[in-house]
Amino acid sequence: MTDLFFYIFSALTLGGGLAVVFSRNPVNAAMFLILTFMSMASLFVLLEAYFLAVIQVLVYAGAVVVLFLFIIMLLDVKEAAKKPFKLVTSIASVLGFAILFFGVWAIRSGLTLKGSEEGLPPSAGSSLKNFGYELFTTYLLPMQVTGFLLLVAMIGVIVLSKRLKAEGEGA
Repeated sequence: MTDLFFYIFSALTLGGGLAVVFSRNPVNAAMFLILTFMSMASLFVLLEAYFLAVIQVLVYAGAVVVLFLFIIMLLDVKEAAKKPFKLVTSIASVLGFAILFFGVWAIRSGLTLKGSEEGLPPSAGSSLKNFGYELFTTYLLPMQVTGFLLLVAMIGVIVLSKRLKAEGEGA
């Protein structure tokens, strides 16, 4: 029964991800992103990683996608016009797919890099307490910088949307 749920949720994850990429409407893409995050959280539950599942729902599906929707609605983004793909875009897509395919093949075949596990301390990631300690001691500055950058981005979107509305009213 677990295998059946795995296949269902993995198909939902892949389908939602493809729908995000190929959706022309940004609001629909954000909704498909919520579907993708929720199905990923379900996969975490199947792996008995309940903390990751809750974080996936709260942080990504709850906060990040709501922020995306807020920015999309605030900027009043119109449906994207159908533009032909450029040669550079096609080459970058094929290159990205090749890298992804090689990575999946390397994991599947058991290929490991030399010295990949030497730098980790023995207790890294072993418990939630260690994770929290590292997050609020070692990685405190990057977390604060990330929060500040998100704040600046939100203020920038608000300023841009106010300027666009002011120019539209004057015309």
